[in-house]
Amino acid sequence: MGTITLIAAAASGLMAGLFFAFSVAVMPGLADLPASAAREAMRRINVRIQNPLFLLVFLGNAVLCGIEVFQGRIAGGLLYVVGCVLLTMFVNVPMNNRLDQTDDAYWPQYLRTWTIWNHVRAVACLASMVTLLLGF
Repeated sequence: MGTITLIAAAASGLMAGLFFAFSVAVMPGLADLPASAAREAMRRINVRIQNPLFLLVFLGNAVLCGIEVFQGRIAGGLLYVVGCVLLTMFVNVPMNNRLDQTDDAYWPQYLRTWTIWNHVRAVACLASMVTLLLGF
């Protein structure tokens, strides 16, 4: 197993852990707050997560997983690229943008739907890590 594979697997694991933490702690914690407070907290989280370290792991691993695909570890690479990056870009980010542009009435729907898709991202990243380590 090569260095790129190990780094990609570790980064996939980091992302799985981040998404897991959101699913089991952050979102349930926000669910306990009034909609206005929860919405504002989530909006702040969405701003703060866009930092160099997060982006390095999130996007850097997309590059590494792309390399993994071309080196024959197709399942592991695609699980990350599709289940994490593309899902984030085409589902979670648009929902975050809508959260910025709507009122508190959107919060319950956002909380439910965003969290479901976040579960999918967590599972995809964990599956990516495992399949990369197994050589798939």
